[in-house]
Amino acid sequence: MEKYYAGIDLGGTFIKCGIVDGGGHILLSDKIPTGAERPYSSVIRDMAALVNSLEKRAGVKVCAAGVGSPGTVDGGSGTIVYNNNLGWKKVPLGSELKKALGVPVYVVNDANAAALGESAFGAGRAYESVILVTLGTGVGGGIVLQGKLFEGNRSAGAEIGHSEKCTCGRRGCFEAYASATALIRETRRAMEKDRGSALWKLADPEHVTGKTAFDGMRMGDKTAEGVVKRYIRALAEGVANLCNIFRPEAILLGGGVCAEGDALLAPLKRQVKARLYGGSRYAPVEILCASLGNDAGLVGAAKYAMR
Repeated sequence: MEKYYAGIDLGGTFIKCGIVDGGGHILLSDKIPTGAERPYSSVIRDMAALVNSLEKRAGVKVCAAGVGSPGTVDGGSGTIVYNNNLGWKKVPLGSELKKALGVPVYVVNDANAAALGESAFGAGRAYESVILVTLGTGVGGGIVLQGKLFEGNRSAGAEIGHSEKCTCGRRGCFEAYASATALIRETRRAMEKDRGSALWKLADPEHVTGKTAFDGMRMGDKTAEGVVKRYIRALAEGVANLCNIFRPEAILLGGGVCAEGDALLAPLKRQVKARLYGGSRYAPVEILCASLGNDAGLVGAAKYAMR
């Protein structure tokens, strides 16, 4: 008999939920506003109502639920230790949602959930050990080794973005150089230094995106090319560090910058390969783009519940 699971992606703006089968296929999904300013009990109540609504519409009952949440999560107890987006501290999300749904509930960090989803059902499904690196406002991701999610001591590890000053207060962090935010910052700096750059034809500094420098490079602009080269070099250093520490079979990249395709991947692969400790012949590492997009966290949370 087919089993079904609720995969929940808890965000600061929306709660997304899907009914997922054992093969990682989403039968039905929906989202509702989080209403993060409310007491956590109200948010959990709405979360349960969303699951129940989807069960009714799909005509199935879930046997367990998984929740991916930003912040520090105690996977053992299902407690949100700290979530800055929601302003939560020591919230017993797992136990409270279990009471509301009447089924086991498992809670995991949202980046770890996305890594698990990509590993089990996405671009990493052909590999036992993968690392997901998401290039967004910051650098996030998760680590799956030999088919098992690596969460660190008390589920507080795998913060791969924290390895120029970062938002965490430290200097030298991966995300300070390789996030989309960093790419935008460096594009703006380059524009201010070179008023004759073609980048000014693409955007004013207030409307620069992670795509701007790549578009400028394709126009033949040397300033834009320099921005892209420095960005890829920084990304390669961080990715190579992850490879040398964990030696996964594959690195999966997520985030809007991946839309650049070979303009990003080709030089990145060459540079990472050159930085692999001991060379790349014995234990090569593939680098490819993630494939589940915004569904990775939802599907990964369901996978976490399948344990």
